[in-house]
Amino acid sequence: MQQFTVPQFLDVESKIIGPLTTRQFLIILAAAIIMAISYRLFDFSLFLVIAIIITIIAAVFSFVKVNSQPFHLFVLNAIQTVRRPGLRVWNNRLVAIEQEEKLDIIKPGYEPETKKEYKTSRLAELALIVDTKGRYKGE
Repeated sequence: MQQFTVPQFLDVESKIIGPLTTRQFLIILAAAIIMAISYRLFDFSLFLVIAIIITIIAAVFSFVKVNSQPFHLFVLNAIQTVRRPGLRVWNNRLVAIEQEEKLDIIKPGYEPETKKEYKTSRLAELALIVDTKGRYKGE
């Protein structure tokens, strides 16, 4: 029988440049490019403000983890949570319409099962079925 090596630590990103992962390197590279463009376009005081803001944002997105997830996944999950409705309402009429459609599909001559009405509690009988692991079928 052939043996296979099972990968370990799948959630650890591989390091490519020193202690930086690919994702971190690309984020820092993009921030450096944006700062270089802003250095060429704006005067030094405005460049300094923009550079500080971009540096903070790049550091947060590349190094901060929330609940052991990268920050960009945390932001995406937060956006999805905000966009979803906070209140879910059950539309009873929609269920009734779907049931009517199912009734139209049923073949003629077919009689649906009727619910059995029990007058006493079946808890003891169900417990016996579970205890006998299904060998006792019940009534």
